[in-house]
Amino acid sequence: QVQLVESGGGLVQAGGSLRLSCAASGRTFSSYAVGWFRQAPGNEREFVAAISGSGSSTYYADSVKGRFTISRDNAKNTVHLQMNSLKPEDTAVYYCAATARSYRSTYQYNYNYWGQGTQVTVSS
Repeated sequence: QVQLVESGGGLVQAGGSLRLSCAASGRTFSSYAVGWFRQAPGNEREFVAAISGSGSSTYYADSVKGRFTISRDNAKNTVHLQMNSLKPEDTAVYYCAATARSYRSTYQYNYNYWGQGTQVTVSS
């Protein structure tokens, strides 16, 4: 079992930055790839970024590539999402999720464990 808790969301102006964190419980955290997803009102949940269990490999949605960076610290059971050059269209609830499958899985139903989400609002 893995329990996930997100933090770091908030209100920021366009062009600004935020750093989201995902704190995990469980002694086998490094066995799981972790992904970030987001969901805006009226939209389906979409993949943002993912990182392998070791942290050596990452994968990004085209919409955030070059602006967002995912990282993890397995000693602290945490995953971060550094978001730079934020745009109003990045406004959404952001969720972290864990999967025993490949970190390249962008399909939300491949992720077994989910956090409660954190709101990110980017004003224009």
